[in-house]
Amino acid sequence: MGFERFGRVSFTSQTKAGPFVDYLEKEGLYATKCRVCERTFFPPRADCASCMSSDMSWQKVEDNGKLLSFTRACFGPTGFEEDVPYVLAVAEFDKVKVFGRFNADFPEDQLSIGMNVKVQTISLPDGQISYEFIPVQ
Repeated sequence: MGFERFGRVSFTSQTKAGPFVDYLEKEGLYATKCRVCERTFFPPRADCASCMSSDMSWQKVEDNGKLLSFTRACFGPTGFEEDVPYVLAVAEFDKVKVFGRFNADFPEDQLSIGMNVKVQTISLPDGQISYEFIPVQ
């Protein structure tokens, strides 16, 4: 299975990091980790940007993270025009920062830097899948 099933708009069907979609569907969010220099990457990479090694492994992103930053998007790029407004966020999960959307049902005025969050996989129309942040209750 290729990368064509990820997200609302897929600009590529094949990538060396294609297993990301299978992991997301079956086990949750995964990053890649370089076996040489031990740097972790999200979004996943097939090659290390630090030491240039291709010796990468898949690593599950921890269940709980901390919200580092967020912003409200009022203008959407191609394919996302109908989704606005939405909240984009960055959260840190044990040595890896993850960028994504925050669940639209959570009131924006209740978001706060440092709050505990986790990632949930979501199903999109036409069999597409993605992920979003939700607060840890």
